[in-house]
Amino acid sequence: MAVCARLCGVGPSRGCRRRQQRRGPAETAAADSEPDTDPEEECIEAGAAALSGAGGGRSAGPSPPPRCSLLELPPELLVEIFASLPGTDLPSLAQVCTKFRRILHTDTIWRRRCREVLHRYRHILGLWQPDIGPYGGLLNVVVDGLFIIGWMYLPPHDPHVNDPMRFKPLFRIHLMERKSATVECMYGHRGPHNGHIQIVKKDEFSTKCNQTDHHRMSGGRQEEFRTWLREEWGRTLEDIFHEHMQELILMKFIYTSQYDNCLTYRRIYLPPSHPDDLIRPGLFKGTYGSHGLEIVMLSFHGKHARGTKITGDPNIPAGQQTVEIDLMHRIQLPDVENLRNFNELSRIVLEVREQVRQEQQQQEDGPEDAEGCSRQSPQEPQRGPAQPTVEPPAEKGSEPGDGGAAAAAEQPVESGQGQPFVLPLGVSSRNEDYPRTCRMCFYGTGLIAGHGFTSPERTPGVFILFDEDRFGFIWLELKSFSLYSRVQATFRNADAPSPQAFEEMLKNIQSLTS
Repeated sequence: MAVCARLCGVGPSRGCRRRQQRRGPAETAAADSEPDTDPEEECIEAGAAALSGAGGGRSAGPSPPPRCSLLELPPELLVEIFASLPGTDLPSLAQVCTKFRRILHTDTIWRRRCREVLHRYRHILGLWQPDIGPYGGLLNVVVDGLFIIGWMYLPPHDPHVNDPMRFKPLFRIHLMERKSATVECMYGHRGPHNGHIQIVKKDEFSTKCNQTDHHRMSGGRQEEFRTWLREEWGRTLEDIFHEHMQELILMKFIYTSQYDNCLTYRRIYLPPSHPDDLIRPGLFKGTYGSHGLEIVMLSFHGKHARGTKITGDPNIPAGQQTVEIDLMHRIQLPDVENLRNFNELSRIVLEVREQVRQEQQQQEDGPEDAEGCSRQSPQEPQRGPAQPTVEPPAEKGSEPGDGGAAAAAEQPVESGQGQPFVLPLGVSSRNEDYPRTCRMCFYGTGLIAGHGFTSPERTPGVFILFDEDRFGFIWLELKSFSLYSRVQATFRNADAPSPQAFEEMLKNIQSLTS
């Protein structure tokens, strides 16, 4: 029996005053091509007419009041009626006629089902970060027809940072009878099987698989590793010639596979936005050298911007601040020829670092000096090369600092007036397909550390803003470049209830790996 109950708006049926908002182009075209009445509807209406005319020969007595068919009711009223029915009746109802099927695509019906049938699970909708040691992750829990599904979002295969995100289901909750639901584990390649979800507290829940034998493959661990490698990296181990990269990949497989989808998740929020932000905050995919692509959250905090790792690695784990951008200290790129000189770039950045150090010292020495500094406008751009992001810490990683766009707004770059950009000679990059023009550059610092997050330290670098959806960071000490591209997916139920709640969330996920 087909289930026609995906989360969409009401379709274009007769008299419908709400339009579909979430249906894809192909689905919308198919729905629009359906006739407003179909044979099933005509049969229903014909039967109603026959019944009403069965006693047509009688003239005595008052005529019966006109009867109203369900098909004649407005869609809004049908939504209310259908939402009150048991969940197991809805698939059958969807097969009655086209109009009913369209009405059952309504978002309101299934959100109410979540509240009534899955009242104990309604708090798990939204974004979550799994506790998988240093690796983290991004889980999006959504309502999808008769199910609540937990989708794990994965970066594209390295180094294709501009490709869309990948995703796979980890669990689903099947909406059954009123007040009952079935939890299924979706991990592995043998289909859904028995699972369990425990709500630890409002912003934390855990999953458990009750049939982990479904995760095993007939070829043993070797086949499981080869399959995981194709899914995770899009290649075989023989295709990876870098020995250190092979070690990192094998280490991740061994570490993550031991959980068998028995994980604890903690809620995360998308960063709040402000009109004077440098660009729209949000989630980005970034290149991190031998560690591959990782997910970073860019947020703005007054005079600083921060990049927080949502996924991480053994050097800089998830939850840590990978880069920090000082929006009060602009760097102006030189001409392309001078920009190729890494020593020139290094000299300019180190001069800015010394200037920042002196300003911080003045603030510590006297309140009057500190007040004077706080009233100053952003520093004039420093002449010198600036480059985008960092290369992943094979031995080190980067950590985010606060950021805000107000300072940058005081030094606008005219629309369309981009500056030429090339990477300095000697700076390595996982992806050579980076933009050749940029809007502006800022002084920043990146967090680097040894394996196991040992001896972490902030080192100077350059933040390069390419456009609304891409930025980069050059790590001077690592002589590497990281390119970041915006995650274009739309996430619901992911907004922080307040700026304070978002700040508290950042502190919590950072403390777990500190």
